[in-house]
Amino acid sequence: MSNSRSNTHSNNNRIDLVVLDMAGTTVADGGLVEQAFAAAAERLGVEPGSADFDTKLDYVRRTMGESKISVFRHLFGDEELARRANAAFEEAYGELVDGGRIAEIPGARAAIEKLHGQGRTVVLTTGFARVTQDAILAALGWQDLVGLTLCPADAGGRGRPYPDMVLAAFLRTGAVAGVQDVAVLGDTSYDMLSGVRAGAGVVGGVLTGAHGRDDLLAHGATHVLDSVTELPALLAELGR
Repeated sequence: MSNSRSNTHSNNNRIDLVVLDMAGTTVADGGLVEQAFAAAAERLGVEPGSADFDTKLDYVRRTMGESKISVFRHLFGDEELARRANAAFEEAYGELVDGGRIAEIPGARAAIEKLHGQGRTVVLTTGFARVTQDAILAALGWQDLVGLTLCPADAGGRGRPYPDMVLAAFLRTGAVAGVQDVAVLGDTSYDMLSGVRAGAGVVGGVLTGAHGRDDLLAHGATHVLDSVTELPALLAELGR
């Protein structure tokens, strides 16, 4: 476990709400985002291997963690095209999920259960649409693992890097008195930004997904962990 810098929000209160990202943090999807994007882009006439395709794919990689409809709005400009691309992406990703192409990050379920055992409320969040999030949960048998799961539409439509899903978790669970008693964990720079903007007391990055240590720290990570399995011990170590 690597605590890259001290937690600047520390106080005597306890972290009783933990907001966890899914793909890359608790769920291993083996690059399915890129495969689903390729299928969606081709359906909209973007030829795989073309300069346009490579530019768009690079943007998808750089914005991992962001709401997918927001990504497609940037890439295609026109709202109708963006919605068509998003629908094609969700369909392709769902087919890959149904084909058994995802798994939990090793030890993720046990870590969530350990957090529950410590008396903490855990919320799972994603940049995918609800239908895709539900497909992932069903594929893993996680439908009843946590009491609340959130996608951008559940928080007014804005996904990461906005703080909305973290704040929605705070408001809807009522688990803590203030945002400083929230921990956010994710694998992308956008996860870090959303946690910082929400005022979370712990903003943790993990090295099991899209972005590396330097990117995570540059965007506000208070701690960088090898994986989600280290989070229960970190919070216990912090005395929170």
